[in-house]
Amino acid sequence: MSGEKKGFFSRLKAGLSKTRDNIVNGIDSVFNGYSMIDEDFYEELEEILIMGDIGVNAANAILERLRAQVRENRIKEPAACKQLLIDSIREQMQVGETAYDFEKEQSVVLVIGVNGVGKTTSVGKLAGKLKDQGRKVILAAADTFRAAAGEQLTEWAHRAGVEIIGGMEGSDPASVIYDAVHAAKARHADVLLCDTAGRLHNKKNLMEELKKIDRIIEKEFPQAHRENLVVLDGTTGQNALQQAREFGEATNLTGIILTKMDGTAKGGIAVAIQSELHVPVKYIGVGETIDDLQKFDSDEFVNALFDIKGVE
Repeated sequence: MSGEKKGFFSRLKAGLSKTRDNIVNGIDSVFNGYSMIDEDFYEELEEILIMGDIGVNAANAILERLRAQVRENRIKEPAACKQLLIDSIREQMQVGETAYDFEKEQSVVLVIGVNGVGKTTSVGKLAGKLKDQGRKVILAAADTFRAAAGEQLTEWAHRAGVEIIGGMEGSDPASVIYDAVHAAKARHADVLLCDTAGRLHNKKNLMEELKKIDRIIEKEFPQAHRENLVVLDGTTGQNALQQAREFGEATNLTGIILTKMDGTAKGGIAVAIQSELHVPVKYIGVGETIDDLQKFDSDEFVNALFDIKGVE
């Protein structure tokens, strides 16, 4: 594991300590507190998973798989189930081989999310990462409703050494996207990263705005690989899931950036989102610096969550 990755894993492990207290200690008490595998055992396990923000659907899916494996392998001892449970959660969180294709193709990446989740910062960090991979990146500052968003993104653009296309405060976000798409085509950019508004006068307007932006990209740049990433704040638990659902109604979500995972007791939401929405968590953030945003790795996440030794 590289130094950068090693440092990130340590921060992720430290960040998930509250979630670990919430879920893992409870799971351990069930495995150690029961002498046989019965309905009470499964019910208590389910309760702990749901309380840890893993959510009803994900908890059911995980336990169904566990029940099947217990029957199949004729397991009698609760303690022997623990590894099966961990593996089941790990499997549920797999990202898929094509998840990061957009990094290698000519792409338009829309980054959406409500204000305050770390959306603009995530766009800036992604720009830095892609630039480091040798990609030509252009940023579109289409969050024209929040005064500080354009300045913040300009700061990230300078830091990453990439070009930025913006509009006046209060101008039409879709027109910024239109200009940015044409700039990306003319300058043969590899990735156009778009920061979008996190709030309009009401939710309906915000969703209509996203649909309008979608149509513009579709019409003006049909050959581009499309990626729609929603940024969710890991500390908000089930609220994050609800936000993702709403954005999913307005646009075709292809991935999730889960931020503020350093210090949340609701880290189980990462499992819930994947299970409920069938949209993979692609990036995970545990702090402020550019290295604090990394590609999501289900092995790493589960190892950090369960504090599995031997991965340092």
